[in-house]
Amino acid sequence: MIYVIINTSDLDSVDFSQVIETAREYLRYNLDGSKTFVKFEGDTPSFLDGKTQYSYEEIMAILQDYDLGWIEQDPE
Repeated sequence: MIYVIINTSDLDSVDFSQVIETAREYLRYNLDGSKTFVKFEGDTPSFLDGKTQYSYEEIMAILQDYDLGWIEQDPE
């Protein structure tokens, strides 16, 4: 499985028949709503050409990093 972070402003270019997610409502967004990610298997869909691709381990590290804006900071 390959993961790609995209700007939400680019969602109109996503062909949901070429990624695992089937519609926008199934996407996870960062805290400010400016980014999301999609995942795919096999050949890279053309609308994702040139975008950074991540492994599962890499995307999980990003999604769990408070400084990158995907999770809220744990209350202490």
